[in-house]
Amino acid sequence: MDRRLALKQLALFTGGLMAFPSCDFSRENVLAAYNKLQVTDVHRNILAKVVETILPGGEIVGAKELNMQDFVLVMANDCLGEEDQSRFTKGLKNFDAYIKRKSGSAFETMNQEAAESSFMNIVDSEDKSGDIEELKYFLNTTKRFTLQGYLSSEYFMTEVMPYNMIPGGFQGEKMIDPTEKINING
Repeated sequence: MDRRLALKQLALFTGGLMAFPSCDFSRENVLAAYNKLQVTDVHRNILAKVVETILPGGEIVGAKELNMQDFVLVMANDCLGEEDQSRFTKGLKNFDAYIKRKSGSAFETMNQEAAESSFMNIVDSEDKSGDIEELKYFLNTTKRFTLQGYLSSEYFMTEVMPYNMIPGGFQGEKMIDPTEKINING
């Protein structure tokens, strides 16, 4: 037996044994991935209700069923600058408290109509105070990332608007049927 090969394998095996206890495969630490945002599970649940308000489920699968809240958090964590991350996080953390002050109930417990109304009241508000501006930034950023994630999701690309790499060819004149699914990808 080759001594060098045996020592190399022993070193790899020992390193693997030392690294194994630090590996945590539980679902509890999912928020550790968003280290720059410092969000908790409560904030993630509020964000899930916000994305459900933006794209509710029904005839087609909604944003919450596709876990768009995780997509929004990953995009905010990885793609926004430090200042924008700070504004997003402040808006997320102050959102539920603001809704409780204005409506008297938590955002997560609202029905769809009340949630939509609260959402639109903040987005359409003419108030220029710091709190409202942070909430507007948070909601607009969440809306942008939710739509981006939903329109590029596997579900949307295969079930709602299937991608057709080579469309059916040139059709100079065609009657438009309002019930026909259009292909937005070409």
